[in-house]
Order: sequence, then structure tokens, then C-alpha cells
Amino acid sequence: MAVVLLCSPVPLDDGLRSTCLWGEGVERHQASHAAEARALVLAVKPRLVVVDRDLPGSIDLVRALRHDASTRRLSIVVVVRGQFASIEVDLLEAGANVIFRFPAHREWDERLNRLLQVPVRREARFSVRFTVGSYAGLAGGSGQAQALNLSVNGVLLECPFPLAVGDELSLELLLSPTGKGIAVAGRVVREASAGRFGIEFRRLEDEAAQEIRRFVESARA
Repeated sequence: MAVVLLCSPVPLDDGLRSTCLWGEGVERHQASHAAEARALVLAVKPRLVVVDRDLPGSIDLVRALRHDASTRRLSIVVVVRGQFASIEVDLLEAGANVIFRFPAHREWDERLNRLLQVPVRREARFSVRFTVGSYAGLAGGSGQAQALNLSVNGVLLECPFPLAVGDELSLELLLSPTGKGIAVAGRVVREASAGRFGIEFRRLEDEAAQEIRRFVESARA
């Protein structure tokens, strides 16, 4: 059963009831403040944590979950009522995977289902060539980074160049020093630490997904 923790000073039932989080096979827990949320994360071990943007201490909560080795791989969704606020950028930089703005709609479910699955991740170092869509700090907008871990949903990069949350990237994953690179599109969703960036894959062809899955699973053989 998938376990979900909802962190909000007000009930999120009405806003999320139409999503897959209210489907069969999902166990839900509610925390009304950040300290309670941190305690419940350790107690119920959720796959997905939903954080209300307006929860007092929301940034510190997300940052703490990402910095703790026992919780850093959790999927974290931020939900928002109303217009954009600058705190949303801070939440992404602290480590949130995605921000959803109410009202909920069915497109949420595709992303939520992916986050609930918590894909297997392989710790591995390999080179990644990348091009940033609108970054002028690099000649030609291109560079090379080192991957630290990989899943079918994304990659953690160690990069000598400054990237920003929201940057769109074209990536070539060099999983083998002699093989052909795997081309994927991604987006910077968080800065994990100085010079380390979480990249979510945005468009992944079936063949590329299969190659990444084989690479990840080979570590478990």
C-alpha cells in the first residue's frame, strides 16, 4: 500500500479527493504543523509527502526532508491556492519535486502516480553532456557534468557551472565510455547542495527509458 502524508494547517480532502491520492491502495495521514509532519514521516514512512505552501515552516520542512539521509529520496509535492508567490521558488530550491496549483485536474494524476512509485535509483558516476535552453553563462549554452545517481525519472548532477531551478536541459547520458549516449530532455527541479542539481526527465522515449531501466537494474543483479 502506498503511504501519503498530507501536511497542511487546513484539511486537503476537498482539494485532493478527485486525484489518485484518494484511490484504493493509498493510506493517508495528516499533519497540521511542520513538527508533527517530521515526526510522522519517521513513524509512517510515506512514499509521498504533500506540503501546503502556506504551512508555517514549509521551506524548513522540505529542506529537512532532503537533507536527512533516511528521507531524502521521498517524493515531495507542494500544493498552492491562489497566485504565484516567491516562496514557491524557495520550495523548489529546497527540494520539492513539483508545485501544483488548485483546483486539481486529471493531469495531476499522471505526475502523482510517477511520484508514488518511487523508482529504483542507482548510485553511479558517469559523464553527462548537456545544453541549457536559455543559459548565457556557457559558450554555446553547453557543458559537461558528472552524474551521481540515476533513475528512470531523473538524475542527480554534479556540475561546475551554475544552473537554476526551472532551467530546461537537453541531456546526453554517457552510461558507457564506449557506447552511444542516451538523449533525454530534463528540467532542473532542485539544488541538492552546492554544485549538485536534481534533474527531472521531461520527455523520455520508450527506448531510452528501457536502457536507463536496464542500467539501474543491473546494479541489483
